[in-house]
Amino acid sequence: MAKKAFAGIALLATAAVAMSGCAGSGADDASNTIDGDIKGEIKVLTWRTDLVQDGTYDRYVKEFEAKYPDVKVKIEAVTDYATEMQTRMSTTNYGDVIGIPTIKPDQYDQFLEPLGKTADFEDTYRFLPAASYDGTQYGIAWGGNANGVVYNKKVWEEAGITTLPTTEEEWLEDLQKIKDNTDAVPLYTNYKAGWTLTQSFGNLGGVTDDADAPITLAEDEAPWSEGTDVYAIDSLLYDSVAAGLTEDDPLTTDWEQSKVLIGTGKIGAMTLGSWAVSQMKAAAEDNGASADDIGFMAFPANVDGQQYAVIGGDYNLGVSKHSKAKAAAWAFIQWIVGESDYVEVQGMVPTVKSQPLPEALTSFEDAGVDLMEINPAPAGKEALLNTTADKAQIDLYGPIYRQKLVDIARGAADGDKDSYFAELNDKWGAAVESLKG
Repeated sequence: MAKKAFAGIALLATAAVAMSGCAGSGADDASNTIDGDIKGEIKVLTWRTDLVQDGTYDRYVKEFEAKYPDVKVKIEAVTDYATEMQTRMSTTNYGDVIGIPTIKPDQYDQFLEPLGKTADFEDTYRFLPAASYDGTQYGIAWGGNANGVVYNKKVWEEAGITTLPTTEEEWLEDLQKIKDNTDAVPLYTNYKAGWTLTQSFGNLGGVTDDADAPITLAEDEAPWSEGTDVYAIDSLLYDSVAAGLTEDDPLTTDWEQSKVLIGTGKIGAMTLGSWAVSQMKAAAEDNGASADDIGFMAFPANVDGQQYAVIGGDYNLGVSKHSKAKAAAWAFIQWIVGESDYVEVQGMVPTVKSQPLPEALTSFEDAGVDLMEINPAPAGKEALLNTTADKAQIDLYGPIYRQKLVDIARGAADGDKDSYFAELNDKWGAAVESLKG
């Protein structure tokens, strides 16, 4: 499913590469402006190939065209969206409505039509910083995700667990209860898929209540030290594996099968974003179990008793600079974000602030978990975290260093947590020092 590749990483990956090719603007006639007549033909490019295949997009098009009969919408699903868009945006032909790919913020105006002043959207929409530059808004997120843990409520209840963990110590105790009292794998790492191991990184900032966590990390010479976000995130994984509370052979994990396993009570928990909840619920129902068994909890950490969950937008939808029907394209974005049932069905955090949280996250409200957004990086530091990671040769958004972490924890590689964290700190610290000048 196309969704998986962007779910958690999109919350924090703010680095951008320069787009080559054209930088011209579209036509200047009145019908080609955001506030012009809502009419014409528009092409919507989407990474959600699954929604095209299952007919969801057909329904959306019919509903939108019923409201705006002077607009005709064509949907084009792009399988390898991120790569394909890098090529398409070197031309003037990349659709009318797009999920904004990786573009440097100072290049937004070369490829995207400005939607208005960011300040004018702040009372209505969440997740604005990722598609804003110099006070101008260029995109609106099509829903958002919360970071945390997907779990099977029935498994946890059968293990005798009555309250959800808010510390790593409680987490390990609970996983041990699952191991001792049920037949389920307490925590499934999904090691083999790779990208799944990166999902917990989306909790950066939520552990310490630091909305500037990406910059804090980028400037910390020893971030794998006790008391930091990344230390807590990676320790949770390491200590769970080292205690024998994960699958027996991580080399044979299977992402698609894991949905069925957690849905049917053979897995207790997986560290994933809230985007995964709807998929696990569907897998439960498809295999004779109850969708109600699937729940979502905050990452087991707290600050003075208060838990936090980092939320962030998925792809931002923008209007092509070269669209001949910009008003229609902008109307489609506003409709899909604010009037379609997308976020409700997908269990996502609504971009529109006035809309209620999805059912999967109402437990957050009941538990008093605060939702927090990460602040945009200060001017000049937008790419600092990624630059530091590249310099340190640590794939911060990838699986390699985390797979090694698992290998060490399970005894398949030399070292221990202290030695590996010291190694990471040495590399990171050298990178931070070299970039100071």
